[in-house]
Amino acid sequence: MDTQMYHYATATKALEELNEKGFTVDFNLLESRIINNPDEFEIVHVYRYEGDSDPGDEVTVFGIKSTTTGEKGVFVAGLSAFTDNSAAMALNELSIKGRAEKNIEPN
Repeated sequence: MDTQMYHYATATKALEELNEKGFTVDFNLLESRIINNPDEFEIVHVYRYEGDSDPGDEVTVFGIKSTTTGEKGVFVAGLSAFTDNSAAMALNELSIKGRAEKNIEPN
């Protein structure tokens, strides 16, 4: 199955479109769930935005789904959110893990 990805002009537009697609839970308010149980989530969409002149304006919008409850929502992380024990770092690691698994050749 091919996945079609879209790039939106702004993080706000990405959040609006994800909301229309049913990603309605604000996982920023439930960050501890992601930190404590990262394997219970899968990343469906990732959008990265960089500021025009200030790298501090960088933001990543994750469209994520709980594999246990089926909840779909968003997590928005600024550049400073990527610390060792953060939900943003856990999601980033899931994203990397997901890409690696897609590249594994079947036997």
